[in-house]
Amino acid sequence: MEGAWSAAAVRRAEARLMAELPPGVLMQRAAAGLAAECARLLKDRRRKRRQGAGRGAGVYGATVIVLAGPGDNGGDALFAGARLARRGASVYAVPVMGERVHPIAAAALTRAGGRLVAEPPDHCDLLLDGVLGIGGRPGLPGRAIDELSRIDAETVVAVDVPSGVDVDTGAVPANAVHADVTVAFGARKPCHVVGRAALLTGRLAFVDIGLAPYLDPHPAVRVADEDDIAEWWHLPGPDDDKYTRGVVGVAAGSERYPGAAVLATGGALAGPSGYVRYAGTAAEYVRRRHPEVVCTQAVKEAGRVQAWIAGPGFGTDEAALAELRHVLVSPAPVVLDADALTLIGEYPSVLSAREAPVVLTPHDREYERLYGSPPAEDRGAAAAALAQRLNCTVLLKGHHTVVASCDGEVWSNPTGRPQLATAGSGDVLAGFMASLLSSGMDSVKAAVAAAFLHGRAGGIAAKGHRTVTATDVAKALPAAVGAVLSKGYQRERPR
Repeated sequence: MEGAWSAAAVRRAEARLMAELPPGVLMQRAAAGLAAECARLLKDRRRKRRQGAGRGAGVYGATVIVLAGPGDNGGDALFAGARLARRGASVYAVPVMGERVHPIAAAALTRAGGRLVAEPPDHCDLLLDGVLGIGGRPGLPGRAIDELSRIDAETVVAVDVPSGVDVDTGAVPANAVHADVTVAFGARKPCHVVGRAALLTGRLAFVDIGLAPYLDPHPAVRVADEDDIAEWWHLPGPDDDKYTRGVVGVAAGSERYPGAAVLATGGALAGPSGYVRYAGTAAEYVRRRHPEVVCTQAVKEAGRVQAWIAGPGFGTDEAALAELRHVLVSPAPVVLDADALTLIGEYPSVLSAREAPVVLTPHDREYERLYGSPPAEDRGAAAAALAQRLNCTVLLKGHHTVVASCDGEVWSNPTGRPQLATAGSGDVLAGFMASLLSSGMDSVKAAVAAAFLHGRAGGIAAKGHRTVTATDVAKALPAAVGAVLSKGYQRERPR
């Protein structure tokens, strides 16, 4: 697991670390890592341009512009600029908040051959955004906006965070830096992994400055990786049968929307469960597409089920509400999606007596129906607020999907991609998640793992930049699962 820490938590950790170091050492660590990443970027760009031929590939001869604010973020950028200047780059530093810059770093830059200028060149190989760091307020000063709009930069590198974003929420005001690469020092910040700010971060490079031992043990946002998914996955053991592996019940689809039933059951079949039961009026469609699924016409006829998915294509009439009530009476964990969320918004009392785990999977409009207002730009906090209100786990869909538990724990999914914004994709996700629940995975881990692998499946389906359908995603899920399990630590389901 990786984490992202709030600005306040990072500042506390930095203060503890700096108390044990000589003055200036921490900034030099950051600047050295930043300069090394910039050198790699310049070398790669030159290599691609010259196809590896000729001398001078690398920093020498490159034009670098530093937009420098007055704080430590600007100091990091100026010290990095000095290192690049000593390697032969032409470095121009522009103070963007009056004439104030970090004095020691500015002196180091000029000694190395760099220049402080009011009017830098119109074009550069690399632009370093050192305007605002974790202590800055959202938004950019006017001079920075002017220079960013005027300068034609081949590569933009943000120093620690893209200037102008809200570090803790990931919100983005009217003006913020759009980086190709962000070089983070010591710890990831929430803006790197949630909200619109994550889209402005570009590729995230990490510089270890020795901060880890001083960070709080609980990050503001958690980010799962392949090892987490593999560790959580329940592999069947020699004594397992189709029932002990997990039985999924699918209450989805209708005569009007039979495809939702097909897609939700397809998602369930791609997970670790050993048995999928379908209950609904689209049974004939499900049988034709998935002969391994056992079909009935109603939830009460489904038999033993260890996790339910309810809602996709379900309808919102009285019959649908009655079926939802039958699902919620079950002691099994439940994933509620699509029409089930609309029904919950209209009849919230149906959840009031529920004690078994519930996962809600809203997009923004469904969230508004449930919460009464759209999700705030702090999407992690928005998901957590709904989870706490309804005492459930919430998966709030988006480019960076977030998962929140009812006790306030927030996860961000790193594998999302635009191709997943297609009809039926959420049906597949919900069915797959229910399969994870049926195998014994807890609700938060199931939501996190489902989002992670669903995103990976979208990537597999989108290879070659092809158009992706929900059916493509369902078909790609087994490959996504196999790729993760083959790399990670595998364990048998505990008895």
